[in-house]
Order: sequence, then structure tokens, then C-alpha cells
Amino acid sequence: MNCPEEVQLCEKLLELHPWAQKVRLFRAGGEASAASIRIARAATGRSKIAFCGYHGWHDWYLAANIKDKTNLSNHLMPGLSPNGVPKELKNTSIPFEYNNFEQLEKISNNHDLAAIKMEVQRNFPPKKNFLKKIRKLCDQKGIVLIFDECTSGFRETNGGLHKKFGVEPDIAWFGKAMGNGYAITAIIGKDSVMDAAQSSFISSTFWTERIGPTAAIKTLEEMEKIRSWEIITNIGKAIRKNWEIIAKRNKINIQIFGLPALSSFTIKSKDWIKYKTFISQEMIDSNILASNAVFVCTKHDKKTLNLYYNKLDEIFRNIEKFENKSLDINQYLKTDVCQVGFKRLN
Repeated sequence: MNCPEEVQLCEKLLELHPWAQKVRLFRAGGEASAASIRIARAATGRSKIAFCGYHGWHDWYLAANIKDKTNLSNHLMPGLSPNGVPKELKNTSIPFEYNNFEQLEKISNNHDLAAIKMEVQRNFPPKKNFLKKIRKLCDQKGIVLIFDECTSGFRETNGGLHKKFGVEPDIAWFGKAMGNGYAITAIIGKDSVMDAAQSSFISSTFWTERIGPTAAIKTLEEMEKIRSWEIITNIGKAIRKNWEIIAKRNKINIQIFGLPALSSFTIKSKDWIKYKTFISQEMIDSNILASNAVFVCTKHDKKTLNLYYNKLDEIFRNIEKFENKSLDINQYLKTDVCQVGFKRLN
């Protein structure tokens, strides 16, 4: 039996996204991601998936590393082994680079794709009508376009980030911000695609629980009330500006990327991973939980941020000395160098 909150949440998500007609709720992002692939395959009768970005841990995704163990290295997760994934899934998941439409077009010409699954934007924005070209390609070839909005949803618009770019997918799914820490994810989609779920099988132990939908309803209500996406975007822009100021003052060469509310930076140096470790170490020693990324929330006030900026300025002063070799970074690390993704460094 559906709890009333589940129905209420589904109605709200469809109100925010008029292009969609159906919703499926889940608890975890990985299962929602896998379910979207199941639905796309059922709707098209095809097997192959072209993807860009990080989309979970299930077989369909890790299958990309069967042919080449580095296929996922440029999709945020270097060092992932496909052990445990059936070798028969080889060549069913094909990665492509964001903003490289020619590469994707070639993949679609060489493979009969069921779906193109991608994040709307992660590190950098779309260029040269990238998203609109993909939408047109999917329409021409009957490919299901899936937007993974698990991270980007509700961070810059009241709903999916795709609303900002005016490109509607066939399926989109949300998590993270939608539940404000509670376990809830949702797939929304067009009737023409979502109805295929009835001819397959998708289930979950927790489809009857009420905590996730209840949390999501209240979160959406509060976000709409205070327009949280505007607050966190503005805070994120301020953080990025201060990163640039602090880096310039300390002669540090940084690169900033991501949505304003999900900002990250790297330092252009061969010792970057050591510096990243040092930043976390020094921040934690000052009771600040921070690394090179900030997932902004509405409670990041000026007092909190000023403490963070002052500490980062101190850390960058040391990094400048590490770079000019007046200090040795190795003598200042109190712990092992951090891992990159799931790849353990020796």
C-alpha cells in the first residue's frame, strides 16, 4: 500500500517538471540509477548505454571497465575494478567525454543505444549547444535520454538543473538535496518510457516506508519557502571569489570548477595530492571539516566562512613555501597521503 506522503511527493515532483508524467521512488541513489537503466532498456529493447560522469556501483556501470580498466578513470572514479561483474557485459556501457558531441555521435553510429545517461553539468558548463544536440540525437535515433540529477537537483533551480538550460530528458532522477540527508531518491519520466517498467520488474524492500517521502516533502516545502537554491548559489559564488583572492595573495595557481553550490578547486602542482591531504589535515586540527570542496548549505553564515577563509589563508601561505622549496611538504604531513577515488596510493 502506498503511504499518502509518497503520492504527495510524486505529485509535487511532477508539478515542478511538467514534461514528466510518472514517478518511481527509491531510497538509495545506486538503485535509482540502475532502475533508470532497466526502464530504458525495457522501453527500447536494446542493451547498450553511452554514459558520461559518475552513476553508481551497479553492474551496468562497472561493465565499462571490463574492456579497459581505465574507462571510468575520467569519470571521477579511477582505480575501479570490474571484479564480480559478468564478463558477458563487455561493450554494453560506453563512456564519452562531456562537451564532446562528435565522440558521442560516433558512438551512436557504431552502437544501437538504449540510452544516453549523463549529468547535466558537473565540473564545467555545456558548450556549443551540447545538451540540445544530444536531445536532437536521441529524438532521431529513439534513444532514451537520462539526466542524472542526484547531485545537481535543487542546487541551482527549484528542481532539476536541466530547467536552467531548457532541455527536457526522457528520464531524470534526484536524491541528496531532495531529502536533506534522509534516504530518498526519485525517478521521474515520460509515459512513453516509464510505462515499460510494467513489463519488467523493479522492487524495493522499503517502498512502503514513510520517513523518506515525508522528509522530502518538508524539504521541498522549506526550499521553496526560502528559495534555498538562490542562497546556496550566492554563497558558493562568494566562496569561489575568496578562493581566488586567497590564492592570488599567496601566489598559488588554482583552478576552480563545479556548480557554485558544489564548488571545488585544485592547485596546479605535481604535489597537489599532498597539498590536498595537508589542507584537510590542517583544517581538521582547527575543528573545521573541509578539504578542497564545499557543498554549500544555507547555514554557512559569514562568521563560519570567515573562520574557514582565515585558516585557508594560513594553509596557502605554507603551500607557497612548499612550492618554492623553502619548506618540505613531506615533513609537515602527519598522515598518509589521501587516496584518489578508490585508488590506493603506495
